[in-house]
Amino acid sequence: MAVKDFPYNAHPATQLRHLTIRQLRSLAALSARGSVTAASTHLGLTQPAVTQQLRQLQDLAGLPLVQRTGDGMLLTAAGREVLALADRVEAAIADCQGALDLLAGRTGGTVHLGAVSTAKYFVPHAIAEFSKRFPKIEIKLAIGNREEIREAMHGYDLDFAVMGRPPADVTVDVRQLGRNPHVIVARKGHWLAKDRGLNLTDLVHETFLTREPGSGTRTLMEGMFQRSDLEPIIGMEMSSNETIKQAVIAGLGIAFISAHTVAHELAEGRLIILDVAGLPIVRQWYVIRRSDKILLPPAQAMFDFLGSEGSAYLPDVPELRGQ
Repeated sequence: MAVKDFPYNAHPATQLRHLTIRQLRSLAALSARGSVTAASTHLGLTQPAVTQQLRQLQDLAGLPLVQRTGDGMLLTAAGREVLALADRVEAAIADCQGALDLLAGRTGGTVHLGAVSTAKYFVPHAIAEFSKRFPKIEIKLAIGNREEIREAMHGYDLDFAVMGRPPADVTVDVRQLGRNPHVIVARKGHWLAKDRGLNLTDLVHETFLTREPGSGTRTLMEGMFQRSDLEPIIGMEMSSNETIKQAVIAGLGIAFISAHTVAHELAEGRLIILDVAGLPIVRQWYVIRRSDKILLPPAQAMFDFLGSEGSAYLPDVPELRGQ
């Protein structure tokens, strides 16, 4: 494409005030790619469309902007001046976007996130990835049992929470995050480890190590036994899943627990899952916010992130694949 393909006039370049972003980007793409064909591919436009943009820009400039050489289409001195303008305009647009994002809270601000204690085994990993994408957003994480997080959802301090069954006494918006399987675990070498098809009746003489009342896991376990008209032997109540795991490994009893909390211990062989009929009991993880809670852009961004990508951070439990 020769210079004569881009007609120009001799009037002053005051008409540059009428140029468009698309024209500047066409010139920048031509400079970077060396041909109209490559520039059109880069911009996702047709070759005639790019040619038209370049012709219009050169007409507004009133000087030749490009010339054909053995190395392809190159910019003239005037073309390089306009290209510098294009660079400044793109930088100004980026700066303006950054300022608007900051004002809107998309790249700054604080998110108040609550999570039940069982979720602490994957929520920090999701937060880490979100923080890589939005490093200026501060995340404040509050951990509690189900009852504590449910009570927190009655107020407006939390933007949203990660938990299991949504509270029934608060109107909420819910995003499903992923499956939450619950199993019964014992120490490696437990006398029931090799048995298959166990029933709850086979476990009534076992000592259960369990979470405190108000915990979602404790409530789920009690419901499981009540449906079978059985009552487990409770050896110790603990407010920490970590303590329960260590107590089971030490041989103080067995535990009904979320498989996500024991994924590492299962992989290391320190704990095993007992083969009990009806298990795992699978519940769901949810991201929950009050319906009348207005989320600022940072919180909305993280709420959407967890709803769409949060499942990728759930621990993998090979023993339960296919169940």
